[in-house]
Order: sequence, then structure tokens, then C-alpha cells
Amino acid sequence: MRALKDLLYAKRMEMLQLVERLVNIDSGSHSKKGIDEIGSILKTKFESLDFIVDTVEQQSYGNQLVIQHRDAHQPHILVVAHMDTVFPEGTAQKRPFKVKGNRAYGPGVADMKSSLVELFYAILCLKQTGQTGYKHIQIILNSDEEIGSPSSASLISEKAVNKKFALILEPARTDGSLVTARRGCGQFKVDIAGVAAHSGIEPEKGRSAIEELAHKIIALHRLNDQQKGISVNVGMIDGGSAVNTIASHAAAFIDVRISEKRQEAIILKQLKKICAETYIPGTKTTLSGKMDRSPMEKNEKTNLLLETIRQAGKEIGIEITDTATGGGSDASITSDLGIATVDGLGPIGGNAHSEEEYLEIPSLSERTLLLATVIQKLSKMS
Repeated sequence: MRALKDLLYAKRMEMLQLVERLVNIDSGSHSKKGIDEIGSILKTKFESLDFIVDTVEQQSYGNQLVIQHRDAHQPHILVVAHMDTVFPEGTAQKRPFKVKGNRAYGPGVADMKSSLVELFYAILCLKQTGQTGYKHIQIILNSDEEIGSPSSASLISEKAVNKKFALILEPARTDGSLVTARRGCGQFKVDIAGVAAHSGIEPEKGRSAIEELAHKIIALHRLNDQQKGISVNVGMIDGGSAVNTIASHAAAFIDVRISEKRQEAIILKQLKKICAETYIPGTKTTLSGKMDRSPMEKNEKTNLLLETIRQAGKEIGIEITDTATGGGSDASITSDLGIATVDGLGPIGGNAHSEEEYLEIPSLSERTLLLATVIQKLSKMS
């Protein structure tokens, strides 16, 4: 792998320049134009390496890309990365890419523009050093991961069929750890209909939707169980029309996180039970929403894949550690299908989704070398 390391060292500035180019393009999940521009740049890059790039057209979201080498035959490694960010249009112009010391800053610099660069250069360097691991991978670059992959989840599931390994390129944790477990997540809404009345003249005629919601919020938060990895959070509420009017409507928006797949049915039953109970007679409650992602649970398959990654790390001088996280990603899709999945294989970064998001620049070439080494090793494990 010495040749790989030397080549990556020579290309480290070139890689950072591509990160800058991508970061300075707005590609929020609803910015189809920007996402498609990112996709066009990457399509050209991969085609220059004799890869076939199929564009899966989307109307509401950015287009998805499915990529594999023209000589690939039933590749058994799936690599998934996303092109969208959480930032609104105009963010890139407001605070463009910048370098300060050993860190780079900008919208999506870690999550996950630098991972897109890592992936391309891992393949480029494998190819230019005579390795053939790139012939055993299929790549999905999707456009809507940050909003739960509504248009790409089915594509990932389809392409995951018959795959043995899934490598997900979310950024590594701040200490460099990979991610081997994620909590499942879902979003729900509770709508309550009450009866409006003047709060001073005839309050007895009213049925407060806000009062009903207050009781339900307390009950919902009692579902939290940190030891079991269950989180239920009412993060937003809405209701009422005037301070002197008994509220005829109120709503709560709920984020649910679970650590084990079996907990999904349990938490759904509890949500329905709370919403079925009426505290204020005359009010009516409606529950909507769903679990968007199943938990990514660490299992024997995960451990075997992790051990291969640890061996690759040892060969290039990187100690590999792993951790669990509460956030969701496309790793949950492949893991739920029973495929050995490891996430967090992107470069090291931090403060994702904020104005202080950063990339540890030295990790860009380091993690590219790791990814190339892992792909080469896995390619021999068909």
C-alpha cells in the first residue's frame, strides 16, 4: 500500500480543491439545481475512470446516481454517500469554504462533501496503482439523506440485494471512531381538535385543545427510557388563535428514537394508547407519522466487517475504534436487510449541521487511504 499512500500524498491539495468546489455549491435537500450540479461534477469524474454512471431522475428532489465500473460483474460491496446538506439556499455564498490551520470550514464540508471526494480518490488511486478492488463495488450517491431518504431508500434497498458488505460514508466521529450502531428514528404529529369559546364571557362552552395537549405531552415524555435507549421528545408545539380564546386546535411534533428493532412495535402501541385517552371531554386527537429508519444494531456480521477494517487500519498505521450514535443514516437501510454494515467511514469532522462545521484536513487523505485499503481487502472476500 506504499504506492497508494505516496499517490494520495501527492494529490492532497488537488483533493482539497475539489472539496472547496463542492462546498461552494448550495445543495440543501430541497435544492435540486445544486444537488444536480454536484451530481454532474461527480458523474464526469467517475466516467473519466471508465465507470458507468446511471442517473435516476427525480422530480421533487435531486437526481440519484448509481455508479459501477464497466468491467464490474455482480459487485458484492455497496458504497453509499449523499450529496445533500441541511443548509438553505444562499449559505455557500454567505460563508464559503475556508481553511484555518488544519481545519476546513463551510456548509457540508464534513457531512458530507469531503466524503464524496474521499470516495472518488480512493477509486482513482486503486486504479492508478494497479489494484482491482474498484471492480467489485457499486456506488449510490443519493440526494435526500438529510430528510430521511424519501426518494432514495427504495433505490438503496433494490441495489443492496445480493450485496455482502455496505460501507456508508458519513463522517467519522470527532475522535476518528467508525459507527457500528445507530438508533432508529421516526417523526410523529399529534393533532387535537377542541371547541373555541371566549375565555372571559363563556369559558364553560370551550374545550381547550391546548389543555388536552399538555396532558399528552407529559404522558409522552414519560416514555423516555435512557437505559433502554428510548427517546421521545416533543420538540415543537402549536395551537390557539388568541390569548382570550379557548384553543380549538393544538398540535405537537414528536421525535422518537429506539435502539432495538423490537422496540418499534412497543413504542407505537404506547403512542396510540396515549392518543386514545381523552383528558378533556369534547376534544378529539389524531396521531400521524411513522418510524423512518430502523435501528442499525451491532451484530456478528458487523463485527466481522469491523475486524477487516481494523486489519486494514493496522496495515496503514491507523487504530480503528467504533462507537454507537443516536443519529440516523442510510446505514439503517442496509443493516435492516441483514447486510454487514459499517458507517462513519468518511473523513474526521465535527459540529455537523451548524455554522461551525469543520473537516480535519489531514484526515482527508488518511481516510481515503483507509477506504481504498478496505475496498481492496473486501474485494477478495466474495
